[in-house]
Amino acid sequence: MADKILLREFKDLAKESWTNISLANENIYEWNIALIVLNPDSDYYGGYYKATMNFPSNYPYQPPDFRFNRPLWHPNVYDDGRLCISILHAPGEDTMSGELAGERWSPVQRVESVLLSIMSLLDDAEVSSPANVDAGVMLRRDPEAYKARVLRDKEVSLADIPAGFEMPTHETAFKKEEVKEAAGFSWSDSEAEDDFGGSESDEEMFDEDETTDGEEAGEEGEDEG
Repeated sequence: MADKILLREFKDLAKESWTNISLANENIYEWNIALIVLNPDSDYYGGYYKATMNFPSNYPYQPPDFRFNRPLWHPNVYDDGRLCISILHAPGEDTMSGELAGERWSPVQRVESVLLSIMSLLDDAEVSSPANVDAGVMLRRDPEAYKARVLRDKEVSLADIPAGFEMPTHETAFKKEEVKEAAGFSWSDSEAEDDFGGSESDEEMFDEDETTDGEEAGEEGEDEG
């Protein structure tokens, strides 16, 4: 079930302007991702932030692993590119961290919700418990210096833009959405079902495999973050 869900999500996200994705070694469980911030008011606007995303065999019962390929100056990004973000933590309430189950990963989450949460985190850092203490202190005490540091990372990120790839902007992405809406474009459930030769919804598949896959997830999944 995991590979079918991931392939469906991959095809869906491939149509979006704010990310550029590909499979690593044609492996549906390993994605190359670039996040492209389209909010012109963001300090990260115009950057091409490459990352890798690896999925467990029991996805979506356990969360994927995400990390930026280059260091990114941000209070919630570790030096190795991993993130401190609740949505990527294993399912269930964590009394040690105080995170509620609703803040952490659940099988109804999708890659899109993870990526959008990360994009939101870039501009809404959690500085009370930073992964990068120096970045958190700089953001609080000297926002202009913080912006200058982010600009340096952004300029370095542009070296990762692949040949022939046209970087979207706020204006071009907005026009693209207008064209899609005018054409009545939509990624419907029926189209997805045709592609994968089935009619079951994700929810129905979860119900059907609830006992076996759910038990396996409980045995194999460990929260490392």
